[in-house]
Amino acid sequence: MLKHGILGLLNYGSMTGYDIMLTFKDSLNFFWTAQTSQIYRELQTLKAKGWVTDESISQSGKPDKKLFSITESGKEELNRWLSEDDTGFETKSRILMKTFFRGERTIDENIEFFKRLKQHCEDFMSGMQGSHNNVAMYERVVKNPEKSLYWKMTVEYGIMYIKMLNEWTEKCIAELEEIKNEHTDD
Repeated sequence: MLKHGILGLLNYGSMTGYDIMLTFKDSLNFFWTAQTSQIYRELQTLKAKGWVTDESISQSGKPDKKLFSITESGKEELNRWLSEDDTGFETKSRILMKTFFRGERTIDENIEFFKRLKQHCEDFMSGMQGSHNNVAMYERVVKNPEKSLYWKMTVEYGIMYIKMLNEWTEKCIAELEEIKNEHTDD
């Protein structure tokens, strides 16, 4: 799926690998993460398939940078992927798999597990404060408000998902603390 994310970004305009990484961090991070090394490796694969091209740009006092652009066959691949009937709805969740088997751990260990998860949610949310501003910025770059509407929908989904996960962790912690208190009252 990383390859289609990169093709989708390049469909809006040419970018360097660094630009792609920053854009991932600013917009796609809600639902897909990618390391810089993964992005550069995937760019080479896309180039080998003829879906992107690159152009070296000289910089004074710095190493040359490569500007990647989507090709017509890359656009065809992106559109083929977008037209697939598979919605991609997946029920796999590492968090839920670990939660399902948490009965193997102590109440205190499980409370700490959910507290760490809650902290992760809060950290993620504080890091995404500027996401709505990023949507407006990308709208100006692409000059197409309709396309940025879908970016906005994606950001809203991510925010709602993290809020739900945060509320769920609070509920789990409260239930576990209630059980712990019942055991200490005995």
